[in-house]
Amino acid sequence: MASPDGEKGGTTMASMTAEAEAWGLPHGRSLTRADLADAPDDGHRYELIDGVLIVSPAPTQRHQRAAFLLAMQLEIACPPGLRVIPAPFDVVLAVDTVMQPDIVIGRIAELTDADLPAAPVLAVEVLSPSTRRFDLVLKRSRFESAGVAHYWVIDAAEPSITVWTLVDGRYGDPVRVTGDEPLAVAEPFALRITPNDLVD
Repeated sequence: MASPDGEKGGTTMASMTAEAEAWGLPHGRSLTRADLADAPDDGHRYELIDGVLIVSPAPTQRHQRAAFLLAMQLEIACPPGLRVIPAPFDVVLAVDTVMQPDIVIGRIAELTDADLPAAPVLAVEVLSPSTRRFDLVLKRSRFESAGVAHYWVIDAAEPSITVWTLVDGRYGDPVRVTGDEPLAVAEPFALRITPNDLVD
């Protein structure tokens, strides 16, 4: 079990161990999706990556506002056949890998009421101090290996938007814009936005 990192605001290893013991999680083996069924409703985000439990603290108002403003823009531009869904919503990449991006865009045909049991078309994370390295390194790598075509990371503090696109099975060099610089993309659908559009 791990926290995204040790920065201020993150859940500590000791408290997570206590939570896990109270929750009754098994010891000595990798966790699976079934183990998340009884996760406490305590405001934390519980995710699995390759059988390891990741616990993130509740997000800040600025984090949620940036996610909301982006989700609105994505919803306006989203074509038929795709759906924009904000967190919390499970993306099941394997029996031992269940993540909850801040925003996910999936094919309607692949969605269930409970989750997206397939690689999303787009996954978006909004950085928090306690999840920065987790989002930029571990999640990015796992989304890449799962074939997630587009991965965006929003830094509302800067503000900035960083975009990775899958090319021949690997994420190429990212496109990064800050402030009033426009991000214009054609995939997964046409959208033009600036980082400043996500803060107010």
